[in-house]
Amino acid sequence: MRSETIQPSKEMGKLVFKNKKNHMLDKIVPILLFLCAALSIVTTIGIVITLISETYQFFQQVPIMDYLFGTKWSPLITPTSFGVLPLLSGTFMITVIACLVAIPLGLASAIYLSEYAPKTVRKIIKPILEVLAGVPTIVYGYFALSLITPLIRTIFPDMGVFNALSAGIVVGIMIIPMVCSLSEDAMSAVPRSLRDGAYALGATRFEVALKIVVPAALSGIVASAVLAFSRAIGETMIVTVAAGATPKLTGNPLESIQTMTAYIVQVSLGDTPHGSIEYGTIFAVGMTLFVITFLLNILAQYVARRFREEY
Repeated sequence: MRSETIQPSKEMGKLVFKNKKNHMLDKIVPILLFLCAALSIVTTIGIVITLISETYQFFQQVPIMDYLFGTKWSPLITPTSFGVLPLLSGTFMITVIACLVAIPLGLASAIYLSEYAPKTVRKIIKPILEVLAGVPTIVYGYFALSLITPLIRTIFPDMGVFNALSAGIVVGIMIIPMVCSLSEDAMSAVPRSLRDGAYALGATRFEVALKIVVPAALSGIVASAVLAFSRAIGETMIVTVAAGATPKLTGNPLESIQTMTAYIVQVSLGDTPHGSIEYGTIFAVGMTLFVITFLLNILAQYVARRFREEY
């Protein structure tokens, strides 16, 4: 009986080649993804190391207590003074004004989109609202300078061109999409059964929104507010253009102030000698800003875990 040899077909060859190719991709792709993740971690570590090293050199020349509790900031003018409280005061004034604008408007928008708006309206309004996040911040700054400030000056004629109030209002307008989008996502995640149960008990739509949906989505809402607060603290171009460059320890929002980010922009223009104590203030202020935003992000994560409702 004669034996016959079986010749492999072209299809079998292609299948074997494809399996080898997929096997190689299974090995290579995880390595590439790991390198991408490692790159972000290494970059973050490099930034932190740079901040710490430069800040340490700065505090070798300036006592840390004078920096933290000093009430005058004039590192570029003789006699020099390095008290950061005026910059902190200006930064938190802008942030508080922005949150007073963004949180109520953003939350109200989220409630409307989640509980009142039809699906077609939601599909139109939400993308339009989120377009605000794509507008360059320097455009917001000139919007504050050319429109918001003249409007406010009709009420307060003695207010200067550069002031904290108009800058804070526009920063609040800028972060409305963050509050609205995150809050609306949290509300949309609330099960429909909770709403139906409340309606069955005779609750109105407004009562369902405020007494059922908002408490159930509280963790996401609070986290969005904290993240918006953090975003407002780190805003640069709006406050640089509209708030002024006067580091002043004041509680009057009608006056010109300076924030930490605006000061970094001012000193980074190239006139300050590299390695000087004035140059070191960039990293000291940057480190202060980094610590504040880092703590706020930790707070947002804690709040999200602490008040999270699982269904």
